[in-house]
Amino acid sequence: MEFSLAPLRVSVETSIVATAITFFLGLAAANWRIRTSGRRGPVMDALFIVPLALPPTVVGYLLLLLLGRGSPLGRALESLGFQVLFSWPATVIAATVVAFPLMYLSARGALEQVNPSFLHAARTLGASEWRAFWKVALPLAWPGVIAGTILAFARALGEFGATLMIAGNIPGKTQTLPIAIFFAAEAGNMRQALAWVLITLGIASVALVAFNTWGRRRRGTLSGTRG
Repeated sequence: MEFSLAPLRVSVETSIVATAITFFLGLAAANWRIRTSGRRGPVMDALFIVPLALPPTVVGYLLLLLLGRGSPLGRALESLGFQVLFSWPATVIAATVVAFPLMYLSARGALEQVNPSFLHAARTLGASEWRAFWKVALPLAWPGVIAGTILAFARALGEFGATLMIAGNIPGKTQTLPIAIFFAAEAGNMRQALAWVLITLGIASVALVAFNTWGRRRRGTLSGTRG
C-alpha cells in the first residue's frame, strides 16, 4: 500500500489553525472570566471547560446536532452555501472545541497571577481596558499563555473522536493522523500505523522540547535582569 503524507499535512494545518483560533478565544474568555464575579462566574467556567470533561464522541455528537441540517445554524449555513460537516473546516471546528478548555484554563490561571495594582496603575495613566490587557497583563502572563498554547496544539493534534463524528475519514481532506492510525491498525497495517504514531510522537516531542528550552532561557534572562 502506498504511503501518503496527506494525513500529516491535514493534521498540521488543522492544528495550526485551531491553535490560532483557540489562542484568541481562550485569551478573550479568560480575560472576561477574571472580570466576572457573582453567580455567572461558575456558570461560565462550566460552559468553557465542559468539552474537557466529556468524551470526544459526545462532543462530536453535540456538534452534529449544532451544525447538522436539522438545526437552525446548519440550515442557515447551508442556505449561504457553506458545507461544514464532512469537510476540512469540520476538522478545525472539532480540534478547536476540544483544545479550547486547555488554553482557557492556562490563560486564566496566568492572568489571575498578575498583580492588579499594575493594571490599576496603567488605567490611572490613561490606558484603556484593551490597552492595559495587551500591554501590561498579557506580557506578565506570557509564560502561562505560551504553555496553554502548546497544550492546545498538542490536544488539537491528537483529536480523534469529535473529528471522526463531524468530519469523517476522507483521505487527503479530513483524515488526520489519529484517524489514519486507527484505520491503518483496524486494517491490520501495523507498520503504517506505527509510522504515524512515531510521526505524531515526534511532532509533540519537538513542541514540548521547544517550549521547555524557551522557558529555561526566559527564566535565565529574568534571573540575570534581577541580579
